[in-house]
Amino acid sequence: MSVRGLVRAGFLLVALGFGVWAVAGQWDQVTAGLARLSWGVLAASFVAVVAALFAGMLMWRALLADLGSPLRVADAAKILFVGQLGKYIPGSIWPMIAQMEMGRDHGVPRERSAAAFFLTYPIYLASGLFVAAVTLPAFAGESVAGYAWLLLLIPLVVAGLHPSVVNGALNLGLRLLRRPPLERPLSRRGVLTSAGWAFAGWAAYGVHLALIVYGLGGTGPRAVILSFGAFALAWCLGFLFVIAPAGAGVREVAMIAALAPVLDRGSAIAAALVSRVVVSAGDLVCAAVAGARSRQQIGANLDKSVE
Repeated sequence: MSVRGLVRAGFLLVALGFGVWAVAGQWDQVTAGLARLSWGVLAASFVAVVAALFAGMLMWRALLADLGSPLRVADAAKILFVGQLGKYIPGSIWPMIAQMEMGRDHGVPRERSAAAFFLTYPIYLASGLFVAAVTLPAFAGESVAGYAWLLLLIPLVVAGLHPSVVNGALNLGLRLLRRPPLERPLSRRGVLTSAGWAFAGWAAYGVHLALIVYGLGGTGPRAVILSFGAFALAWCLGFLFVIAPAGAGVREVAMIAALAPVLDRGSAIAAALVSRVVVSAGDLVCAAVAGARSRQQIGANLDKSVE
């Protein structure tokens, strides 16, 4: 195996180790929650998570294409899904480094990979805060009042996503790093397309949590609506708290608070912990499938070249 191959293998092992650590400390509560849910509910929730992850991949792919590096879906899936395992390592740079290195194998300049990486998070943050804002205040009330300060971020993040602001900021950063400016600036269409995929992802994540909440006793339209807002709020807080691997701990606290009107505390804790396990399983499965698919394509190409 080459040095690059060894480095990538080491990255995967470290990421997987931190991913296991994120839930191992509460495994008794996780298993208790899983025992209360049917296999049908868990399977449907997992499918919804895979759909959300796929939408996120298409969002990142749309950004990269708008910046000048269109990729096939299979290649984009491998780069994003494998690279995203780095989010389980404390800090925020590991997914970016992984995506930059794997993107280079497909002709994507490192600067462009980094730009697409940095853009996905404010788009997720702006759209996620919007989802939380339209679902939680009216249906969760006092249980999420302590998170009201997040609403102040919405106009700031949205304004910061204007193409002229984004392109100016990216080119300034590249200039400070003594790198050439963007060959192709981000367009308004690129921002709107990626935002559309982000909202599709939030919808799928909401379905994922709503199924878990339903299985734990939370029924009715209010439980469904709160599930959408609870996951979005939890993700946004987890993103802002960059020290924790994949927002471990921070997301659960926010999700429990948002679900308080429809679940007792024990059930809300179970929902938050089971949600993390299902999402982690989705990350791992998507990375494994994308990696296996890529290896199959490489093998097929080698066979054709031999023929």
